Amino acid sequence: MSSPVTSPHERSKPKIAVLGSINMDLVIRCDRLPKPGETVAARSMTEVPGGKGANQAVAAARCGGAVQMIGRVGDDGFGQKLLNNLLQESIDCSAVLTAQGCESGLAIVSVENSGENAIIVIPGANARLSAEDIHRSESILADCDVLMVQLETPQPTVLAGIQAAKRAGAKVILDPAPAATLAEALFDVDLICPNESEATAIVGGRLETIDDAAEIAKRLHAKGPAAVAITLGARGTMLYDGQTAELIKSIKVDAVDTTAAGDAFAGAVAVRWAQTGSLRQAIQWANLAGALAASRAGAQPSLPTHQQIDSLSS
Repeated sequence: MSSPVTSPHERSKPKIAVLGSINMDLVIRCDRLPKPGETVAARSMTEVPGGKGANQAVAAARCGGAVQMIGRVGDDGFGQKLLNNLLQESIDCSAVLTAQGCESGLAIVSVENSGENAIIVIPGANARLSAEDIHRSESILADCDVLMVQLETPQPTVLAGIQAAKRAGAKVILDPAPAATLAEALFDVDLICPNESEATAIVGGRLETIDDAAEIAKRLHAKGPAAVAITLGARGTMLYDGQTAELIKSIKVDAVDTTAAGDAFAGAVAVRWAQTGSLRQAIQWANLAGALAASRAGAQPSLPTHQQIDSLSS
């Protein structure tokens, strides 16, 4: 009698470390955005846990990873709320430190009826995440399968994390968001996964066609990453591994809110790549995660579970 087939999720629970930002998003809804010097009445205000680091940690946890978060919150009223939110997702927060006399990261998001928005970001405690914090977390980086990093914490801190993870033999995934000028050493990663605007911000040029995406992926690869995956929304993802450029198609969905689609994609890639060893297979699965997130409202509330992604792929 043959053995039952075991899913990747049952075979292993990969160890994912996430070094990044932890924010509280204050989402304010109004009929229209105020002009300079003008006061308008808002209809509502909602507190929504966010930050690209925290979003990707939640995404990876829901995809089946054993996730440890490395970051900072403030000693204000939001700090404990943000920690509790991560703990509810079964994320290990032993390496999340509290910055004394400092506010937590905060994003004030004003959204008018048309969908147009205006965002003010206060880095707060995220700006205090230091290379020393990374050194204190080296045991986590030495034991993880994949480290995920973004650019909402200081670049020297991100670089310290990349170097520590590389020394330990872990895979490193860089989501270069928000778009910024990157130090050359930051490209020494196993995968960089920008969206279209981030990719062109880094290497210039226009990205309109699939051929454009392949060319920009090659130019990004020349900067140092082992592989490049440019997310192209509904068109899918352009993967370049140094030899072959391939468009890995996604599925069509009715997009409701694309805010956390990239975070869903990154978290899913990290988990499935660690489980299977196949980057192509990981991106196929992650495309589904991104599509599911785009079809739902909100950031963290839209992030899918591995069961939901698997049901879409079956």
